[in-house]
Amino acid sequence: MSSAHIDIRRAGDDGVAVVTLDDPTRRNALTLPLVAELTAAFDSLEADGETGAVVVTGAPPAFCAGADLGELGGSRQEGLRAIYEGFLRIARSPLPTVAAVNGPAVGAGMNLALCCDVRMAGRSARFDTRFLQLGIHPGGGHTWMLHHAVGPQAAAAMVLFGEVLDGQAAVDRGLAWRCVDDHALLDEARQLASQAASAPPELARRAKTTLRAVAALETHDEAVDLELTAQVWSMDQPFFAERLAALRAKVQRRAAEDGG
Repeated sequence: MSSAHIDIRRAGDDGVAVVTLDDPTRRNALTLPLVAELTAAFDSLEADGETGAVVVTGAPPAFCAGADLGELGGSRQEGLRAIYEGFLRIARSPLPTVAAVNGPAVGAGMNLALCCDVRMAGRSARFDTRFLQLGIHPGGGHTWMLHHAVGPQAAAAMVLFGEVLDGQAAVDRGLAWRCVDDHALLDEARQLASQAASAPPELARRAKTTLRAVAALETHDEAVDLELTAQVWSMDQPFFAERLAALRAKVQRRAAEDGG
């Protein structure tokens, strides 16, 4: 499934969809049409019953060069919120998401990457907040997401002092999970996403919800209580019985082989 500014592809039956921002002449900037198509893409993927995880990337030479602020319309607040929806829709998705950052991720483009669960960086990746350098205050929750991702000092270095992180530096600061050669980036991101997609869909979604919820908890005991409810739920699901039976059968086969 594709549209004017978004390309969606699958390779095989691993349950992974690759969503590519495909407006290279604008360096995949977030325009209102692109945002509408991206939102529709996630609506479709979440409802199709086949997608277990999503990789988000950009058509070369950029991941996403930020937001096109020339389309705000009569109300700046409403216009900005409409642009924010491009990355906030991904943040709200129950599907596990991986950002394959294959070039510059600037301003709102960094927000797009930050809204994914995991970021994989190519050697050519550049994480660049650039808001102050453009004379505009950060928006879309940028400072909150960055602070939680890299801590207060690195966030200040990037936002206030204009520090730009390449792929390896992003890994070193905790902003990205792994840095790989550009030509291997998409395959590596797909492989990572396929691990989440191989889990029962309801279980992966529930685990993602828990990961978000524990961030607001203050104590270990609260986390134990929260996880207990979800863990008991999972043990009552057919997929748990099926996988437990498969594991037991595998152990029995190995024991028989060793005994033979």
